[in-house]
Amino acid sequence: MHLKALLCLLVACYESAASLNTENATQKDFPPLLLISFDGFRADYLKKYSFPNLQKFFSAGVLIDHLTNVFVTKTFPNHYSLATGLYAESHGILASHMFDPVTKKKFSLEDDTDPFWWNEATPIWVSVQKWGYKSAAAMWPGTDVMIQNHTSTNFMKYDSKVSFRERLGNITTWMTEDNSVKFAALYWEEPDHTGHIFGPENTTEMTRALKEVDDDVGFMMEHLNNSGLWGKINVIITSDHGMVQCSKDRLIKLDQCISRSSYTLVDLTPVAALVPINDATDLYKNLSNCHPHMKAYLKDAVPDKLHYRNNERIQPIILVADEGWTIVQNGSLPRLGDHGYDNSLSSMHPFLAANGPAFRKGYRMETINSVDLYPLMCHLLGIPEMPNNGSFSHIRCTLVSEKCTDLAVVVGIVIGVFIVLTTLTFLFRLMKNRDPSSSRPFARLELQEDDDDDDPLLE
Repeated sequence: MHLKALLCLLVACYESAASLNTENATQKDFPPLLLISFDGFRADYLKKYSFPNLQKFFSAGVLIDHLTNVFVTKTFPNHYSLATGLYAESHGILASHMFDPVTKKKFSLEDDTDPFWWNEATPIWVSVQKWGYKSAAAMWPGTDVMIQNHTSTNFMKYDSKVSFRERLGNITTWMTEDNSVKFAALYWEEPDHTGHIFGPENTTEMTRALKEVDDDVGFMMEHLNNSGLWGKINVIITSDHGMVQCSKDRLIKLDQCISRSSYTLVDLTPVAALVPINDATDLYKNLSNCHPHMKAYLKDAVPDKLHYRNNERIQPIILVADEGWTIVQNGSLPRLGDHGYDNSLSSMHPFLAANGPAFRKGYRMETINSVDLYPLMCHLLGIPEMPNNGSFSHIRCTLVSEKCTDLAVVVGIVIGVFIVLTTLTFLFRLMKNRDPSSSRPFARLELQEDDDDDDPLLE
């Protein structure tokens, strides 16, 4: 009981210190923040390939080995989660293709600019502007959409033909010409594009693509230095998801299990979303026995850990393929590499690196949740968080301003001290019980009256 009380007190003190540090930080001057996403950068690429420039970037800053991202592990849901700190079920961008059962509207990557789909959340660039600052964006998903009547202050409409360097050039121009631009976001398609075409196990093509990514990081650092921004702004490099190898030998064909006339297909692989035409029970039963490498869920039974149940845009039946398996209706393999699978899979996890005046030097963490990035960014910019699923306490130790002690180490010390004290108390009581006892536990000293004045007891 005493140990539990000590631990509760310790945790309370730890969280109070974190809160105090956060409050003190709001009184400081806040440098601008640049957020860069390299789409499909699987976390373990860092161990398998050479990245001299990226290594230089995080060696003088922070590296978080992998992020547990949100389900589904697709580009749009995860980029919006990074920007809002919300799970997909909460921010409403659930997949690459969506259908709203009330309005009958449809969403796709080619038709994504209707504010209806985005207005369930407040992305960080909108918050920045509501607090009197400006933002800039180079093709980050959603930044060109009128979300709560705001686009990013400066933005580029998506065009895959525009190079990374041109995108960065626009960002730095906006930031240097207007010091009220406090937040900027840049999106780049690689190594996702190469991973889809060739698969992540094609080391020749991935080596080429990842060298280009590393070259872009090197150019970014040089360009920021030449622009007078390096060392004066905080820079975060991350990604939305990983990538896994697929194969024509790992196909799940829906036509072998159900009739196309029994459902409407909203989204396909590796997480399929179906709307039953008639009886959902029979359709679900047939899909449940369809393939050993595919799980079928009724919407209300989607596992809690996926956070993919509490939104009306989630369809009545969800199919989830096992890692590396592809769901088709009756076609061939669409791509050699894919993502979208269960977000607990390490192959789906991206990484995060950071550098700038706010970040520690040479600091490394094993993991955080991707939704934890949002409260960190709000802290860096000095703006209040909107309701979110992240936690600043999970990532605060990356910052120079945070007096951060590893809670696990402190708890270990407290437990160790408690064990030592308990042992000493037990030994003391044991030794005391073994002392010879007297029938008179306390006897008053009786003095004999005699003529011996030399008795030392009388001195």
